[in-house]
Amino acid sequence: MVTGQFFTKMGAVSAAAMALVPAMASAQEVGRGHPEPGQFHLQQSVTPIMDSITAFHDGILMWTISLIVLFVLALLVIVIVRFNAKANPVPARFTHNTLVEIIWTVVPILILVVIAIPSFGVLTDQMTVPDGQRKYLGSNIFSLGEVDVPEASITIKATGEQWYWNYEYVDQGIGFDSNILGETSADGVDRPTLKPDQPRLLAVDNELVVPVNTTVRMQVTASPTGVIHAFAVPSFGVKVDAVPGRLNETWFNVRETGIYYGQCSELCGKDHAFMPIAVRVVTAEEYDAFIKALADSRNYSTAAAVLPAL
Repeated sequence: MVTGQFFTKMGAVSAAAMALVPAMASAQEVGRGHPEPGQFHLQQSVTPIMDSITAFHDGILMWTISLIVLFVLALLVIVIVRFNAKANPVPARFTHNTLVEIIWTVVPILILVVIAIPSFGVLTDQMTVPDGQRKYLGSNIFSLGEVDVPEASITIKATGEQWYWNYEYVDQGIGFDSNILGETSADGVDRPTLKPDQPRLLAVDNELVVPVNTTVRMQVTASPTGVIHAFAVPSFGVKVDAVPGRLNETWFNVRETGIYYGQCSELCGKDHAFMPIAVRVVTAEEYDAFIKALADSRNYSTAAAVLPAL
């Protein structure tokens, strides 16, 4: 009796919680550029692609999964109440129902089609670098408007090494390595000393610097003698595999300055968890000064010195 009451109460609480999930997902305050303690929602969006992903998640996906969960819960309650041994001592002997079987085959297919259409639109946008003419599909699907994304003016090649990233500004022919900043170091080259305000396990020695409100083409690959990695920055809505011998492409256009973090999202080996990505978005003037200093000095520290202090 006590067990039955417990499950009845838990079922009611679960149903109420699930009904509130879409509203909670939309209302939660999230952090800038990296996950916050206790955060359960997506990271704050700063690109058109992530706008569409967030709208897709909070809209179609969240409501669909919430309704499915409530429907399955209702079915379970009906089965438990109506078809237990006490309420139904003589079970029916039929084994098939053609109409029910058609419904439970067709309805999931229709649900998947409804989910697939916007999903493929967002995926196509992510993998198609803007040319200045093609309209951005995500805005049409989720907001019924049009977002003009300018043609890519900067090309950056990100190469996954074991276990760090190498970035190259392709047009300028200059690059640098980016390694995680550890927590302890005998010579003081660590995060608490150099960058105490940046997050643990995400801070790096050399951030990738890009300008705000500019379309950046990312060419992503891995060292020919290495393994598969994945370049992923959640706030950008970007995630693409870095495969040895293959050059994959994606893009982003960030509308707010700041530092945004990601990580290698492929199980690439023993230091997979220590291969973060940090992208510093600055103004166009600051970016031009940084690139000029990097081209002249070929030294990241010298170039970063022209940027405002973090």
